[in-house]
Amino acid sequence: MWAAAAVGSGIFVLLGYFIDYEVILTLRLILMRWSVLLAAVALFLGLFNLLTVHWSKVSEQEKGWPFSALLILAFLVTLIMGLVFGPDNQISLLLFNYIQLPVEAGLMALLAVFLAVAGFRLVSRRRDPFSLIFVVVALFVLLGTGPTLGASDGDGYVLLRQLRNWIAQVWASGGARGILLGVALGAGLTGLRVLLAVDRPYGD
Repeated sequence: MWAAAAVGSGIFVLLGYFIDYEVILTLRLILMRWSVLLAAVALFLGLFNLLTVHWSKVSEQEKGWPFSALLILAFLVTLIMGLVFGPDNQISLLLFNYIQLPVEAGLMALLAVFLAVAGFRLVSRRRDPFSLIFVVVALFVLLGTGPTLGASDGDGYVLLRQLRNWIAQVWASGGARGILLGVALGAGLTGLRVLLAVDRPYGD
């Protein structure tokens, strides 16, 4: 039963992109709205589970419970301000610019440090050409992205920035596109397997 419902829904949604027929388009729109509604319900359940887990840590005062209390407080403050004042309010934007953005910048800085440490650990354990290439490229990208101690308009720094931009815009973008193509092919194959009832993530 569930397999037939999943296959039928998938076929109608897929046909809505290729056949310009009013009944199929209307049914596809209804199914898409139901999927968005179910995704919103799943998000709500995930948030409720998150609050429940951290509230149990706070009530039982387990290890790290102050961080759980801080998470609950930040969540409630953000939710109340978003519902009362809206996302475009000056206070909401102030909190985003002076709390959210610095936290994200700090995480990106930690990511750069972890990348450098991982590269040197990789070279110390596996001394092959690919490891050396990885470390050299990561070093060039970090030096070209970060601030300089000398003049920012010097020939060496300009050349380093150009090399960094070439690596990021050509090689890194090509790798990212390859990954996205792989993700698209994998998602399409997974959807096809669900349509053919080969995979049944919803149960038998």
